[in-house]
Amino acid sequence: MNHQEKALELFKNKFQCSQAVFAAFAAELGVDETTALKISSGFGGGMCCGEVCGAVAGALMAIGLKYGHAQVHDSESKNSTNQKVMEMVSQFKSVNGSIICRELLGYDLTDKRELAVINEKNLFTVFCPKMVASAVDIAETII
Repeated sequence: MNHQEKALELFKNKFQCSQAVFAAFAAELGVDETTALKISSGFGGGMCCGEVCGAVAGALMAIGLKYGHAQVHDSESKNSTNQKVMEMVSQFKSVNGSIICRELLGYDLTDKRELAVINEKNLFTVFCPKMVASAVDIAETII
């Protein structure tokens, strides 16, 4: 199963977008699936408030896991990681128009009326898998 298939399967099975994307890469980066799902569980729905898309956040976690710095003075790794993060964000914006959940959805999930519309239109089921797939596809070119 490739990264996209894994991510979409997890998302279809009711894991959040952030969890689906991060967990799709985690095992090959040395993190077991359960740990990956737990780490990324608070980032779906733009941190539950419509901010940065959870699929993007999951991809950024995977990028950080692979390339991130763990030593204060490792400016080379820090700069390299920051470049990869900016590349991920730039490509996602270019393809999808934004990295902000509420802008992508066209509705604010923190507003009860708008959340009702999101649910009525099944956007989490119909639209969000496209964002998961997009984030995975872009992350694959970086990771």
